[in-house]
Amino acid sequence: MDGSQAALILFVAGLAAGTLNVIAGGGSLLTLPLMIFLGLPPTVANGTNRVAILLQNAAAVWGFHRHRVMDWSWIRLAAIPGVLGAGLGTWLALVIGDAAFQRMLAVFMVLIALGTLWRPARGRVPGQVLRGLEGARGQWALRAGFFAIGVYGGFIQAGIGFLLLGLTTLAGLDLVRGNALKVLFVLAFTPLSLALFAWGGKVDWVMGAALAAGNLVGGLVGVRLTVLKGHRWVRGVVTVTVIAFAVRLLFWG
Repeated sequence: MDGSQAALILFVAGLAAGTLNVIAGGGSLLTLPLMIFLGLPPTVANGTNRVAILLQNAAAVWGFHRHRVMDWSWIRLAAIPGVLGAGLGTWLALVIGDAAFQRMLAVFMVLIALGTLWRPARGRVPGQVLRGLEGARGQWALRAGFFAIGVYGGFIQAGIGFLLLGLTTLAGLDLVRGNALKVLFVLAFTPLSLALFAWGGKVDWVMGAALAAGNLVGGLVGVRLTVLKGHRWVRGVVTVTVIAFAVRLLFWG
């Protein structure tokens, strides 16, 4: 396969992944195995994926802000723990070997898909959970959640959208505003993660550019679909997505 064919495949995959990432999550479950198949070592594929994630979420944040569904006050709660967690997670990804990372990637991808099956199908968050997140203790619980998700995002990224939607739903946000916060949160920590991967020599900028072009367009498409279709439609897409990835990943080898 020559370079132009690989670039076209990556652009198309990025378009699909960017749309899926903004609407629900899981786009990296497509792009990471694809880049490994195209010849990148697993840790390089992990770092290269961050180029696309950065542009995709920058476009998505702009799109959600333009549609007036971005609640900027949440980023004060989420950004600092998320960035700190992502720094730790990226360091962990850099210090383990390719073989170990590939095995952990497969395990995490299956667990994320299976572990989120129940969450999107629920229409409401129990009142006692919301009450438990109020006040100072609730704020610290949310910060701990954002830190943990930041660690995961820095380490692997794949499936982070499902984790974030679960946390934002627990915090009382609907899926439209939860998606808006999700892309803003990921945008906050991705520059640090990408810089660390680049410093470690784990980024293929040519493949990353082709993938990023697709993710950029897909991110804008995902914003438009999320805002126009609303909470119930997004919930249906999330449900179908996690089931499809769970089935696929169970037989992925």
